[in-house]
Amino acid sequence: MDEFPVTTVVAAGGFAAGIVFGATAHRSNFCTMGAVSDIVFMGDYRRFRAWLLAIAVGLAATQGMHVAGLVDINKSVYLTANFGWLGAILGGLMFGFGMTMAGGCGNKTLVRIGGGNLKSVVVALVLGLFGYMTMRGLIAIARFEMESVANVNLADSGLATQGLSDMLGAVAGLDGGTMRMVVAAVLVGGLFVYCFKDAAFRGSPRDVLGGLIIGLMVPAGWWITGVLGADEFEPTPLASFTFVGPTAESLQYLMTFTGATISFGVATVGGVIVGSFLMAVATNSFHVEAFSDTGDMGRHMVGGAIMGIGGVTAMGCTIGQGLTGLSTMAMGSVIAFLSILAGAYIGLKYLEEGSLGGALRAVFVRA
Repeated sequence: MDEFPVTTVVAAGGFAAGIVFGATAHRSNFCTMGAVSDIVFMGDYRRFRAWLLAIAVGLAATQGMHVAGLVDINKSVYLTANFGWLGAILGGLMFGFGMTMAGGCGNKTLVRIGGGNLKSVVVALVLGLFGYMTMRGLIAIARFEMESVANVNLADSGLATQGLSDMLGAVAGLDGGTMRMVVAAVLVGGLFVYCFKDAAFRGSPRDVLGGLIIGLMVPAGWWITGVLGADEFEPTPLASFTFVGPTAESLQYLMTFTGATISFGVATVGGVIVGSFLMAVATNSFHVEAFSDTGDMGRHMVGGAIMGIGGVTAMGCTIGQGLTGLSTMAMGSVIAFLSILAGAYIGLKYLEEGSLGGALRAVFVRA
């Protein structure tokens, strides 16, 4: 493939991986907001376990690739020594709350577009607009100010990254490489035991296969950008699946196509939509769905806006931080993941109670 520019090769790989991701997510109904909703309203943990299985698979394969020298995960944005703890908390809470208003996270929004959902088209447009405003536009001013005040430079404490292995290794007096294998083994082993100890999950091939395949897409992303994208003159930034920033960049790409270069993230967004569409057609499940009333439309638009702001502030979504970020064992990703779960729980209670005050009372009274 020497005759093709590296950007074209990476984009093609991202598009293909996106197709697999979208088709799998559509077929298995892989949805992180739905997973939390199943727990809160039905006591059903199967989709949540599918998410955790994806985390375990992604983490195991990612750490294996790093140890084997295929990619250097320390070069990812998740493991920077600039520890944005406040952004992870606030952004995670916002994203989790917003996805309940919008009926799904960024990944689910793209999957639903492929399935014919016009509501998700509006959500994606609003999410992309507010995401871009938070990255480089008007809202970015407030984000930069917050980061300048709250972010902690771990290099001042002698830490090269915010990885759990480096942090725990410094406390235990062990080198990062040894601690990396120990922490990864404990986390992966614990997640696998938790997932497969449940008979209902073991008896659900849809959820098991969905979690396995979605989890494998994370190392696939690292390989596409880190191996296929390796170029001594213009190397591709190391990245894998995430959907808030790339959705925003996709809108910009569509508007500036003649002067723009497609990136891995933009290609995956297109791939997920196409993959979902192909699976919807193949399974005879494609159908057009629109808003039921103005209230429904307003709620989805507000949810999309909150997701866009929160996802960029937290440096990722349920996939970007809750899957790809966790595969690097970054502390910021752990905080963002837990914050997204908390935000989603509050959001579901808000929909149930009809007011934010009622939702918070329900949350804290139960706690």
